[in-house]
Amino acid sequence: MKKNPRYIMFALLYFSQGSIMAYFTALNALYLQSFGLDMGKVGIIGAIGLIPFVLKIFLGILSDKVNFFGLGFRKPYIIIGLAIQAACLLAVPMLDPGQNFMQYALLAFVMMMGMALYDTCTDGLALDSTPEEEEGIIQGFMVGGRAAGMVVTSGLLGSVVQYISWPAGFILLAVITLLPLPFVLKNKEAERSAYVRFEWGAFKSFKQPYVIALGVLGALYSLIINGANQLVNPFLADRFSIDLATAGYIAMIMGLGTMAGGLIGGSITDRIGQKRSVRAAVFASLIGVGALPFISVQWMAWLLVFIFGFSFGFYETIYFATSMRMTDGRIAATMFSILMAVANIGTGIGLGLTGFLSDLAGFTITFFILAALNFLALPLIGVIFKKDV
Repeated sequence: MKKNPRYIMFALLYFSQGSIMAYFTALNALYLQSFGLDMGKVGIIGAIGLIPFVLKIFLGILSDKVNFFGLGFRKPYIIIGLAIQAACLLAVPMLDPGQNFMQYALLAFVMMMGMALYDTCTDGLALDSTPEEEEGIIQGFMVGGRAAGMVVTSGLLGSVVQYISWPAGFILLAVITLLPLPFVLKNKEAERSAYVRFEWGAFKSFKQPYVIALGVLGALYSLIINGANQLVNPFLADRFSIDLATAGYIAMIMGLGTMAGGLIGGSITDRIGQKRSVRAAVFASLIGVGALPFISVQWMAWLLVFIFGFSFGFYETIYFATSMRMTDGRIAATMFSILMAVANIGTGIGLGLTGFLSDLAGFTITFFILAALNFLALPLIGVIFKKDV
C-alpha cells in the first residue's frame, strides 16, 4: 500500500475509535439517564466497557499467533472488530437500558470488545508494516486521528441527537465506524518472515531493563497527563464558574491541541531521534501541566489549555513511537498491548491520586505536584536508551 493511503487508513481507524470515546465521554451518561438509570448504573456500564481493554493482551496473542483462515494475522481481525462495533451501535436503539439493563451491559461489552480487537490489530499492523524512519509520523497520524474523532464527533453528534434523534446519532457513529473499511480492504498484508513468526520465547524480552523502564515511563506519563486532564474543567469551573457549553468548547480546544501535538511530535521524532524526542516530551509536559495554575483570567484558558493538549498529544505520540521501536517482532501486538496496559494502570492511579490530592490540597498544588513528577522520567530515559536508538 502506498504511503499516503496507508497513513489515511491508520488515521481513520483511530478516528473511529475517537468517535466512540467522544460518545462515552460526553453523551453516554445523558443517554442512560434519559431511561431513568442512576449514576451508579452508569458507572457499572463504564466499568464493563473497560474490561475488553484489560483483555487486549490476549487479543494481541491471538493476532500474533493465529492466521485467520489463511487471510492474515491483522487485516481479518480489524474488519471483524469494525463490523462488531458498527452492528452493536445499530442495535443500541433497539434496547431500553432501563428495562433491559443486563442486555444493554452485554451489548456495551461486545461493542468495546470489537473496538479492543481492531485497536490491538491496528497497532500490530502498524508494527509489522512501518519502517523505523516512519514510526514517529505514523503514531502522529494515529494519535491525531483519535483526537480528531473526538473533536469532530463531540460537536456533530450532539447536534444530531438534539435536532434529530438518538437513533440517528447511533447511525452516525456506525457510519463513522465503517469509514476506514475501504482502505483496510485495499491493504494487502505482507507475508511474515521467519524472524517475526510468533514464539513464546520472545516473552523473555520483558526481563530486559530497558523494557521495564519503558513500561514505568508509560505509567508515569499516563499518570501525569491523564491525571491533569481530569482536573482541567473542574479547576476552571471552580475558578471561573464556566457553564457546560464553555466546558465543551474547552474540550474541543484541548482536542485540537492534541491533534497538533501528535502530528508535530511524530514528525520531530523521525527527525531528531527518539531519545531527544522523549526528553522534549518530558519538557513539554512540564510546561503544559505547570502552566495551568497560572490561568488568572478566563481568556488565558483557551491558550494554556491548547498548550496542555499539545503536550498531551506530543508525549503520547513519542511514547507510542518509542514502544514500537522496542517491541519484539515475534510478539509485536502482544508486547505493544502489554506496554499500553501498563500505561493504562498509570492512568487509573493518576485519576484516583489527583482526585484525592485536589480535595486535600487544592487544584493549584496538585498541578504543581504533577508537573514536578516529570523529573522522575529523566533517569528512566538513561536506562531506556542506554544504547541510543
